[in-house]
Amino acid sequence: MNKKIKNEMTDGLFQAVLSLENLEECYAFFEDVCTINEIQSLAQRYEVARLLREKKTYLEIAQKTGASTATISRVNRSLNYGNDAYDMVFQRMEQKKEQKKEP
Repeated sequence: MNKKIKNEMTDGLFQAVLSLENLEECYAFFEDVCTINEIQSLAQRYEVARLLREKKTYLEIAQKTGASTATISRVNRSLNYGNDAYDMVFQRMEQKKEQKKEP
């Protein structure tokens, strides 16, 4: 974890995010907290990470998401040398998807 961002204000923000209960609440909260461009940038990075995990090329990812090669490279560095948070989230999303399939 990056000690540069860990502080009381950031803890408060993350606790607020953890209190959100559904997609609609997330939309409402993030629309109030972030600009549209900030939300779109976060969504783009998430999609880039997903596509990198699927072994898509930088060119394919750039064409699909509109992300620059610099952004793709930054996300790839996070996937390879970061805190493994993308992997954790993707695994949890896959588990939820599997649980919904079960009768």
